[in-house]
Amino acid sequence: MSKVVSRGVSAASGMLGGALAGVIFKQVWKLASGKDDAPQANSEEYGWGEVLLAAAVQGAIFGVVKAAIDRSAARSLHRATGQ
Repeated sequence: MSKVVSRGVSAASGMLGGALAGVIFKQVWKLASGKDDAPQANSEEYGWGEVLLAAAVQGAIFGVVKAAIDRSAARSLHRATGQ
């Protein structure tokens, strides 16, 4: 039973984490660049440097948010189930 609950919590926290990371990235990018949208990799409007910087920042934010949410979910599940 705890495996089913664990998978459900993991799926829900993954979706929440992705959405939260996207919101945080948009705000960080807006503050850093003064532009509303980050460059898309296939956009001719931006150079390599700006595209790769945006991807690196987005990846770092996603990784930190995912780790924080996964860790929090694991601790909460452990407290609730004792496992």
